[in-house]
Amino acid sequence: MERLIENYRRKIAAIQVKFIRSIAGTIAWDARLVGLRGARGVGKTTLLLQHIKQVFDDNLNAALYVSLDNLWFAEHSLPELADTFIKRGGTHLFLDEVHNYPQWSQAIKNLYDDYPDLHIVFTGSSLLEILNARADLSRRAVVYTMQGLSFREFLNLQTGKDFPAFSLQEILQDHTTLSADIVGEVHPFQYFPAYLQTGYYPYFLEGLDVYALRLEETVHMILEMELPQLRHVDTAYVPKLKQLLSIISESAPFIPNISKLSDRIGLNRHTLLAYLQYLSDAKLTYSLYRDAHGISALQKPDKLYLENTNLMYLFRGKETDTGNIRETFLANQLSYAHRLEFSVSGDFLVDGQYTIEVGGRSKTRRQIQGVPDAYIAADNLEYGNDRKIPLWLFGFLY
Repeated sequence: MERLIENYRRKIAAIQVKFIRSIAGTIAWDARLVGLRGARGVGKTTLLLQHIKQVFDDNLNAALYVSLDNLWFAEHSLPELADTFIKRGGTHLFLDEVHNYPQWSQAIKNLYDDYPDLHIVFTGSSLLEILNARADLSRRAVVYTMQGLSFREFLNLQTGKDFPAFSLQEILQDHTTLSADIVGEVHPFQYFPAYLQTGYYPYFLEGLDVYALRLEETVHMILEMELPQLRHVDTAYVPKLKQLLSIISESAPFIPNISKLSDRIGLNRHTLLAYLQYLSDAKLTYSLYRDAHGISALQKPDKLYLENTNLMYLFRGKETDTGNIRETFLANQLSYAHRLEFSVSGDFLVDGQYTIEVGGRSKTRRQIQGVPDAYIAADNLEYGNDRKIPLWLFGFLY
């Protein structure tokens, strides 16, 4: 245990708190059980350590951060750790990467029930099952989902500014004023191309020369470790997943023909649809459906995107299509807090009400003419007008 404490103190001493993700302000940290899910690499560990440093810096003994992939747990148990920690006066236990601990949900449920004065915050993969885990934590835990950096967060980090987030309604109704206020302080296109290529994951803080390598490692970790561990994918089929991801990246947004795709990859329809769902759960792809209500596991997506634009550049490099980049960016930023559906009239139907068509600055309203609550998200514009809104401004949704 002393080794875990030493590691915890070292991490807290090294962590910086100059920039903190906006989600930190929405989390009910005082709740007895808090869960934080998210794709590998989006910054969950950093968020935990920053919170500890801010709140417990004067009393580090009251808190303890441990990663459950630590070798200490090969010979020791989580209940043993918690019992010792509480007897030493600890009150707040921060458990990182819980999916690496066997029967993690049952262990955490037992801690919650057995130690009523203990506060637990845990993080895990975006593949983590809270509701369907053996010990249903959904009635006990307050669970949040963490996404990669928004364009707003990237801009604040790069410029030292403190631009606020806006609701979708604010952007749709008052985009001319909002964009003018932002452009009065910074020109977004000085930073927008960099965000699209290397700004979604915080890896860029380590240097752009290692960004692609770190992102590629992240993708491999998800495919080769998390999916076999959390979705029981046979490791022999991992090359099929890589092939599937490569095919999607070739022409994302990809309109899947399941029969042709099944023949090309060599998987039956049932397995192929399951794998498509796994890639979406792992936040490597994003699936768009005509009706987002009651989606079944065997339902074919109407469109498939890579989850974010950085993945597009990783897979396609200079061959990345500008129009696809625009759609992927908008889908990623909107899907964080809104329901997206396939639209016949435009590119997206948002929350069952707003139709949004994506294009360049010269994009006209011809395709959405006569469609109520229809808007254009236009690239290469600093300012919009009427119902033509700068695409980059949708990066201020969170």
